Amino acid sequence: NLRRAKQVAVVFLLLLWRSSYRRYAVTGGSSGIGKCIAIECYKQGAFITLVARNEDKLLQAKKEIEKHSINDKQVVLCISVDVSQDYSQVENVIKQAQEKLGPVDMLVNCAGMALSGKFEDLEVSTFERLMSVNYLGSVYPSRAVITTMKERRVGRIVFVSSQAGQLGLFGFTAYSSSKFAIRGLAEALQMEVKPYNVYVTVAYPPDTDTPGFAEENKTKPLETRLISETISVCKPEQVAKQIVKDAIQGNFNSSIGSDGYMLSSLTCGMAPVTSITEGLQQVVTMGLFRTIALFYLGSFDSIVRRCMMQRAKSEVADKTA
Repeated sequence: NLRRAKQVAVVFLLLLWRSSYRRYAVTGGSSGIGKCIAIECYKQGAFITLVARNEDKLLQAKKEIEKHSINDKQVVLCISVDVSQDYSQVENVIKQAQEKLGPVDMLVNCAGMALSGKFEDLEVSTFERLMSVNYLGSVYPSRAVITTMKERRVGRIVFVSSQAGQLGLFGFTAYSSSKFAIRGLAEALQMEVKPYNVYVTVAYPPDTDTPGFAEENKTKPLETRLISETISVCKPEQVAKQIVKDAIQGNFNSSIGSDGYMLSSLTCGMAPVTSITEGLQQVVTMGLFRTIALFYLGSFDSIVRRCMMQRAKSEVADKTA
């Protein structure tokens, strides 16, 4: 037991040392997962650049984050900008932040939004908006820091996708598309920057109890809501802690919970692996997880059919009334 305690202490001190006095930038950092990630990093001694659109929410988040400092040298810098609209503006504010705090060691792309609805019911502008916020909102900040990271031969970029970026679900034709795009970006970028000792982590959080999730639920189709209810909702603190842990440990993939682990193994494809052990686990578990997944898919299809039948009965009843 004493030996085990010493090992745990060594690991904790190593993680603490690796993040202390590091400079982390977090987009979408004024609320939800982004704010919790900033808090988690601040607890470990990091300097934080907090990026979001709403200045009032940024200042409120800054106050919350500063309560978790471990030394008086830490700084939280707030930048109000829409990371999905104008690349030159994003590049400029990131440059200003790096002039104040120094070059960014880790960028966490957490800015995003979710809108759901049946494919033919969604406006074309919804697809454009989600692709802009979720995809380009990750491209622009990453593009703004990548050159400096390559020059310094150090850095990590974290992309926050979603479990909806691993499988498509009813009502998520616009949302899933934008989150799948993040995975493609992350995998291609990892291959480009790895020779420069710059690495990528892509996270796939499940439904998480955030203000954005509450807003999303207001317009969810019945089918989408029933499918989502088959999996429990996570706390943002839990998700943030896992993402930060995986990023600091150097993992390409970050998943939350047993469902997340299964999904990541099932959808690994040609994704990079962090270790031989990880690759072997994927090979060994693939058959079992695929079998389990088929039951999930059958259940989801059943939900969609039931909703369709109920809707048809209601329409008939309305006509005969």
